[in-house]
Amino acid sequence: MKVSDILRVKGGTLYTVSPEQPLNDAIQTMAGRDIGSLVVMSHGELVGMLTFREVIQAVVGNDGSVGGTVVRTVMDDAPLTCTPETEIDEVRRMMLQRHARYMPVMDQRTLMGVISFYDVAKAVVDSQDFENRMLKAYIRDWPVESEGAQAPNN
Repeated sequence: MKVSDILRVKGGTLYTVSPEQPLNDAIQTMAGRDIGSLVVMSHGELVGMLTFREVIQAVVGNDGSVGGTVVRTVMDDAPLTCTPETEIDEVRRMMLQRHARYMPVMDQRTLMGVISFYDVAKAVVDSQDFENRMLKAYIRDWPVESEGAQAPNN
């Protein structure tokens, strides 16, 4: 299974923010859309990722408020990325290794979407469920030997 399979099911809705945008505006977008991340874009290029992790760190570092903070000062400016052709097992390893919960999907320099750890876990569980159903159906349809047939002698 590849990342493109997840994107096909998930759809293409993307939420972005500019690096100069006030952090408070980005937080309002995240809360209003019930999303855990925003891709930070500048002049059509991926320049970072803003997740609830960076937001919480900024709030704690500023005694409970965001003040006049802008996205650029708190974003992850070197986010982990993958391509639509990346295998899901590789994405799982990458996300676990870097403790990343969100990953932009890039095709060359074009942002194709964002996948979350939840998306990856759901895809794996769905795939395993499908495989389980197929195996159970195969076993249920196993040909039954007739009563007169004998097992070969070894």
